[in-house]
Amino acid sequence: MTADKPQIILASASPRRERLLRELGLRFIVVCPDGIEELDGGAAPDVVAMQNAQRKARAVAGRHPHSMVIGADTIVVLDGRIFGKPRNREDACRMLGQLAGRRHEVITGVCLVHRSLDTELVFADTTRVWMRRLEPAQIAEYHNKIDPLDKAGAYAIQEHGEGIVERIEGSYNNVMGLPVERLRATLERLGILGLGDR
Repeated sequence: MTADKPQIILASASPRRERLLRELGLRFIVVCPDGIEELDGGAAPDVVAMQNAQRKARAVAGRHPHSMVIGADTIVVLDGRIFGKPRNREDACRMLGQLAGRRHEVITGVCLVHRSLDTELVFADTTRVWMRRLEPAQIAEYHNKIDPLDKAGAYAIQEHGEGIVERIEGSYNNVMGLPVERLRATLERLGILGLGDR
């Protein structure tokens, strides 16, 4: 990075977030947060997503105080209940079966931390998703095409999503795991991302 722009670190093991961040034109490195226990309740869903993003970003920022660290957490919410990553295939089928034919929300919390500049910004973005009605055989067929175990709600909109998602309202990228539009505006406001970077 240049002298006036800090090194950027993505505190996430998600290849989807890495891809979305690269599409912004940013140069960054990936440092996975270790031993972070994700919350799955105890507060409003958007607060839970932001708290999880904070935990990830702060864990990495503690070891890299001179870098701008980006942490994120995506959750699926149906009727106020949080759907995280399924424990196994049976759990994945149950999750997608509950989402089928219904509208749910996908919330991604984002936290940007730069310790030496004493900067911490947190926000959340919400996308509404309408699922198609799905029979058990259709759910099993979909899960044979993807790995549902590392995905909140047991689905990925960018992987054969047209077969299960009817429509969305809001950011498509947010459903993938990173609200790129809002993140870009935040990075531009901080002076980290400029027109010359894209």
